Amino acid sequence: MGLLTFKTFDNSIDAHILKIKLESEGITCFLFDENIVSVNPLYSQLVGGIKLKINEEDLAHARNIVLELEQTPYTTDDEQVISCPKCASANIESGHKSMKSVGAILSAIASFLLFIFPIYRKDVYKCLDCGNEFDFRKKQ
Repeated sequence: MGLLTFKTFDNSIDAHILKIKLESEGITCFLFDENIVSVNPLYSQLVGGIKLKINEEDLAHARNIVLELEQTPYTTDDEQVISCPKCASANIESGHKSMKSVGAILSAIASFLLFIFPIYRKDVYKCLDCGNEFDFRKKQ
C-alpha cells in the first residue's frame, strides 16, 4: 500500500478542489509541495508542481471520479450549458490563461524586460474543438 502521484497542479486552489471531491468519495489524499509553490509560484516548475497523492488501490476509483467530472458540462448560474459561440460545442476548458489582448502583450514584454512574473492574464473559456477563446458573460 504505497502512495502514488495521481495529479499535479500549479496552484493550490485547483489541488484542494479535487482533493475535497476525492475525500468526499472516501479516497484518502495528500498534497505534497503545496507550501513551497504557494509561497513562490515560480518554484512550481522546480519542484514539479503541487502533487496530489493517493493510495495505489484507490487509483481506479479516482480515475472514474475525474472522468465523470471532466464529462460534466460547464453551466451558468441558471443551469444553461455554456457552449462555444463560434461552433456551438460544449467541449470547452475553463480557466484558460489568455494572452490575446493589449494588456497581456504589454505585460509579457514588461515581464521579459524586467525579469518578473507575468502580471496580467485573463481567464477565459477555450473551445477544445475549434480553439476559440471566449468569455461567456460578454457578447461576442
